[in-house]
Amino acid sequence: MNYMSLLIIGATGTLGRQIVRRAIDEGYSVKCLVRNLRKAYFLKEWGAELIYGDLSLPETLPLSLKDTTAIIDASTARPSDPYNAEVIDLKGKISVNRSSQSCWHRKIYFSFSVLNGKNYPEVPLISLKLKIENYLKESKIKYTIFYLGGFFQGLISQYAIPILEKQPIWITSESTDINYIDTNDVAKFALRSLALKQAECQEFPLVGLKAWNSTEIIQLCERLSGQPAKITQIPLTALILLKKITGFFEWGINISERLSFAEVLATGNNFTAEMTSTYSTFAFETEETITLESYMQDYFGRILRRLKELSDEKERSL
Repeated sequence: MNYMSLLIIGATGTLGRQIVRRAIDEGYSVKCLVRNLRKAYFLKEWGAELIYGDLSLPETLPLSLKDTTAIIDASTARPSDPYNAEVIDLKGKISVNRSSQSCWHRKIYFSFSVLNGKNYPEVPLISLKLKIENYLKESKIKYTIFYLGGFFQGLISQYAIPILEKQPIWITSESTDINYIDTNDVAKFALRSLALKQAECQEFPLVGLKAWNSTEIIQLCERLSGQPAKITQIPLTALILLKKITGFFEWGINISERLSFAEVLATGNNFTAEMTSTYSTFAFETEETITLESYMQDYFGRILRRLKELSDEKERSL
């Protein structure tokens, strides 16, 4: 049994839920700050305690921090909503930080930011992330910041599902390489850092071992699914313009995230980082993290098996 008590912010999200599940499996006492208790009920079924709190309402935060050893902040606002981004990604998190300092000075705050974000301060959402980082560094609280590029999970809606459903995949002519990583591996590193003195008040890149561009990911999905992709390629500058004009309207879920960071992708710079030092500090071996090939193979294997089962059931019913 681990006697540390964790407060997870953003627990219902893609990353947050992986941190919650793994923390519970490792014996931590886990509390989740949530706005919608019904939506987050699955976390309670896993063994987490649900605490109502809203980052836009600072007065709801102190109760969640009582008897909390560390805060892991996996929350983020959608780039398409600048108001909520300002409230959640800046004002709300500053409120959490201030509340935690007033409750117990030894709390540890773990945050996730954008890899190479300091190169793009003009992008609104990244600018807010940078302000959070600066606030943490200037505060009295102990912190650890992880810099992320992208998640394997996000590639399912961007590439895998459109290929399976024979829907078009919109890509740009840019050849940006991104070191995607599995959210479960991110959770491993985040929880390992709780026991590492050398992780206090430090920053670490947290990315996959191999960089991928859009064309390579599509080719991987085509090979594993046995289906060709319907690719529509348009200039990145057109996406930036259309994003400003249409506000995302009917563009399709598989490019929504790419549109959100179109300004960043326009630079043509890669979202990659060297992980040797991070692996050494956290005492992990590279073999302990999953590759994109293995992740996608598992996904397509499960989907194709299920489709075959449904097909067989349909034939037997005829």
